[in-house]
Amino acid sequence: MKLTVVGAETPVWRKRLTSVVSHGLLIGASILMLYPLLWMLAASFRPENEIFTSASIIPTSWSLDAYFRGWHGLRTSFSVFFTNSFIVSIFSVIGNVFACSLAAFAFARLEFRGRRMWFALMLMTLMLPYQVTLIPQYVLFRQLGWVDTFLPLIVPKFLAADAFFIFLMVRFFRGIPRELDEAAMMDGAGPWRIYWKIMLPLSTPVLATAAIFTFIWTWDDFFGPLIYLNKMSDYTVMLGLRTFTDSTGMSDYGGLFAMSVLSIVPIFLFFLIFQRLLIEGIATTGMKR
Repeated sequence: MKLTVVGAETPVWRKRLTSVVSHGLLIGASILMLYPLLWMLAASFRPENEIFTSASIIPTSWSLDAYFRGWHGLRTSFSVFFTNSFIVSIFSVIGNVFACSLAAFAFARLEFRGRRMWFALMLMTLMLPYQVTLIPQYVLFRQLGWVDTFLPLIVPKFLAADAFFIFLMVRFFRGIPRELDEAAMMDGAGPWRIYWKIMLPLSTPVLATAAIFTFIWTWDDFFGPLIYLNKMSDYTVMLGLRTFTDSTGMSDYGGLFAMSVLSIVPIFLFFLIFQRLLIEGIATTGMKR
């Protein structure tokens, strides 16, 4: 016999009202968070004398002068800055994905003396601020003659210097069954072949996660290029944006906002292309499959 409790079910109108209110609050919060970005986008199309006269995100008049002025307004074209940023970011992605995955494979799959100790020391480096190692690194790179080149920004990525990504990949590798390694070893495969033929193809989500975050962090990095790059022809996009403000505090705000909008486009496209792999990597990292 089935008993029905009167009033136990929520009325349909109440569910719809709750859904409408929830979506309205989320949309309002999203607009509030996106307002600075939308205002910057609108300011890049406004004439210079109207940028700070209105808080509206809809310009009263549209102009592309700021984009042409910003692209060619400095002694060096912004195409050079974008090229430099792409060079540093792409090589950093390649170095981080390869070196960190190789180190993570060693910690997760290989047996060697002091593995736990070295893994703990690697994790301890996460607690060191970048500024602590900055001076020793600068002295080393200066003695090597690498200052005023891209090498200080790229070479450390090929030495598995980012402990966060190593830890992320170790957690993912440990979720892959060891029976695959044992079967490959029975077929005569060595550690390198296991890493290249088995681990990497099964680790696409976490590798994509590391690649996306590396690209975003490297592209947005201002402090590193500021320390090691002195010639304007070597500047990245972030340093190029800084040059819009001179020593007297005067700035071409229209060109600055226009180039700031363009500087976001590569990050947005990179994330848009690989967002599925990023979400999958975050969802599966550290979970048994």
